[in-house]
Amino acid sequence: MNAGRTRGKGAHVTARVVKLKPEGQGQAEAEAARQFDLLVIGSGPGGHRAAIQAAKLGKRVAVIERKRDVGGVCISSGTIPSKTFRETILHLSGYRERGVYGASYVVKQNVTMSDLIFRVDRVIRHEIDVVRHQLQRNKVVLVTASASFVDPHTVRLTYADGSASRDMTAQAIVIATGTSSALNPKLPFDGQHVFTSDDMLQLKQMPHRLAVIGGGVIGCEYATMFAALGVRVTLIDARERLLPFVDGEIVHSLVYQMQQNRVTMRLGEAVKEIQLNPEFRQRPVRIMLDSGKRIYVDQALYCVGRQGAVEGLGLEAAGVEVDSRGRITVNGTYQTSQPHIYAVGDVIGFPSLASTSMEQGRIAVCHAFSQKCDAMPGLFPYGIYTIPEISTVGRNEEELTKAGVPYEVGKAFYREIARGQILGDTTGLLKLLFHAETRELLGVHIIGEGASELVHIGQAVLAFNGTIDYFLNTVFNYPTFAECYKTAAYDGLNRLG
Repeated sequence: MNAGRTRGKGAHVTARVVKLKPEGQGQAEAEAARQFDLLVIGSGPGGHRAAIQAAKLGKRVAVIERKRDVGGVCISSGTIPSKTFRETILHLSGYRERGVYGASYVVKQNVTMSDLIFRVDRVIRHEIDVVRHQLQRNKVVLVTASASFVDPHTVRLTYADGSASRDMTAQAIVIATGTSSALNPKLPFDGQHVFTSDDMLQLKQMPHRLAVIGGGVIGCEYATMFAALGVRVTLIDARERLLPFVDGEIVHSLVYQMQQNRVTMRLGEAVKEIQLNPEFRQRPVRIMLDSGKRIYVDQALYCVGRQGAVEGLGLEAAGVEVDSRGRITVNGTYQTSQPHIYAVGDVIGFPSLASTSMEQGRIAVCHAFSQKCDAMPGLFPYGIYTIPEISTVGRNEEELTKAGVPYEVGKAFYREIARGQILGDTTGLLKLLFHAETRELLGVHIIGEGASELVHIGQAVLAFNGTIDYFLNTVFNYPTFAECYKTAAYDGLNRLG
């Protein structure tokens, strides 16, 4: 239920931002101005979609956002900035064209942080405007204030300018406050030399040598981005394998290509201490590992987990339960321990994707107002925007082997596909997993250019319990990467003999 983007080019719209002060109103009007059918705390993807869904149902809705800009972490420092960083790096570094023009090809020498942030800022401003416009034309009240619970039905607003606080009540409340970086208090974070992904837009200098601590999705994405610019990257993770939820063969391909870009892997290694001496102009950060290794770099990016952004919400007053990492406990319809209070998005933990957060917001609101709504599908794709990008949907080889499912594999390498040669991506791979007896498609795993778009073809077939015969009997445009599906299907049948 997307409100869409209908504004003319260059249009600028300001959402209805209010403080809900009763000045000049009668008592009855003042009370009505503070009573809503739905209150949404947080304006990220989950909160935004929840508010729009409720407005479409004719409900009176308010969104409470403590920051001046809407969109949450997704727009301000997470998904949108990091993916824009990636596209800017791919363009300016000439990375995509190196397969054709050679490893020395670049669009711009000496790429700076200013070069990257220039494009990021433009995209962020546009996306903020889109969210504001959608809230406005659906008559959602946007309140710029911090929220804290007084009791299960009442939220107190505190304004940054020192204005008197006000209370709001609602029939239902959705918490969509997202997450923040989990900081180790023993580490010397200064936002420039030792920093988190939330600090990325404030960096002043491009690193020459960078340590990325944490090999999760965020760590792998930024490690590959900076490596594409020629930065000497060291990736440190206590686990023996990167991205354990991704198919092993796909991860092995990613690791190989990261190493080709001179990324040094320190897997199975734990950080013991980080020392910072800003007086050293070169390599002021010293990282000591439990194994005794010492790593000297200009900057260190710390990406070891995130925690729910619930500080100051007063959840104890509402009777809402959280775990040790600040994640709110919910049931299958996203109700918390208080049935009329819902939580959606990253603040509830897995899978912590913008796409699933939106769907959670929609489902929560439909349940709150007794509207028929299908449950969250168990089948959703992952998009990992490393260089090269990865996307996966369905089960992987490790899961199928553990479950004792008789399966077979079909593969298509980009180097075999005309589109791969045209774009210069000859390392990509599309991999199909299917039942060896029924031919039912079980999983799709892709690494390479356009993976996060290409995966949706397989997702549709999986959703309808289709077989790989669909790919054999379908005509795909030529030359496209979609042809990989047909090539992989034939390869799988050949393996069956």
